[in-house]
Amino acid sequence: MEIGDRKLRILQAIIDDYILTGVPVGSRTISKKYDMGLSSATIRNEMSDLEELGYLDQPHVSAGRIPSTKAYRLYVDSLMRTGKISDDTEESIRDHFSGRISQMEEVIDHAAQVISNLTHYTSVVLPPKGSQPRLRTIQLVPVSSGVALAVIVTDSGIIRDNVIRIGMEMDDDTLYNISRALTEELRGLSLQEVCETIPRLIERMRGNDEILQGLYGYLSSDRQRARAAHVAVGGTSNLLAYPEYSDVDKARNFLSLLETRDKLADIIRGSGEMAFTVRIGPETGIPEMADCSIVTATYSTQTGQQGTLGVIGPTRMRYSRVFSILNAMGRELTDLFSGGADEGSEERRDT
Repeated sequence: MEIGDRKLRILQAIIDDYILTGVPVGSRTISKKYDMGLSSATIRNEMSDLEELGYLDQPHVSAGRIPSTKAYRLYVDSLMRTGKISDDTEESIRDHFSGRISQMEEVIDHAAQVISNLTHYTSVVLPPKGSQPRLRTIQLVPVSSGVALAVIVTDSGIIRDNVIRIGMEMDDDTLYNISRALTEELRGLSLQEVCETIPRLIERMRGNDEILQGLYGYLSSDRQRARAAHVAVGGTSNLLAYPEYSDVDKARNFLSLLETRDKLADIIRGSGEMAFTVRIGPETGIPEMADCSIVTATYSTQTGQQGTLGVIGPTRMRYSRVFSILNAMGRELTDLFSGGADEGSEERRDT
């Protein structure tokens, strides 16, 4: 039995209705709410055929039908109308990142929270995966007597900053000259290579031991933190608002999975390098996510390294809206990490 145009229209109406309500859909509901020019009896017959084809399930004998995993896959691949988020939502995403770039961890934590707030699902954001960022500039900004702010800008557009001790007699011009000298010596090196080079610089740049030791101490600890992949999760409890997770054991297992950040990162990264991927129900390969769908998208840094954005929701999630939000967020992060470094350093210099 083939699935013809009429069956497809009925199936799309059922999926759209179930996504919005979470309630099994009957033939009378489709007949009343959707102008198809079909009787309730005709729709009921078509629904029986769709159930036989594996696109619908009937949870109870007297209840309506709900879409199967097979139906959601067809919906995402062929039936879904790609939506456009409102101008207000797009502006909201842009506003969240209109300030200066800060620590990578801070940026992706913020991104995860924004995505979860806009989708009302659970979000996961992973930092770019690839080679270590390389140093672009070092700036030493005087804060008070004997103290300076070391601002380190990398080629991926990320700014790291930390307060370090300096000599009491150092003025703005001296710090500017030291900043230029350090930038010339260290530009293009990875943070690991910078840490390996600084001890040799202490021998050559006499009188600047305190500054160099402060930089070395900060970058060494920062490099240690960077070794563990940072996984940002937003809206951890959002799924508990959906009836699919009203079962206590099911909810507990899902929350336990979210706490295992390494495994969660593997799940989200398992999507590969495609711009968008959708895994529905059992396609996730994770028993705790048998009733979930995972939608992922990618974003890029200036050096071409790719990070991942993910949304975890019930299989009846609003796929079109999720696609639109991840697309907008991916563009915003790509712009931020591709063109924000110079703007960020200028902004710091003016403050």
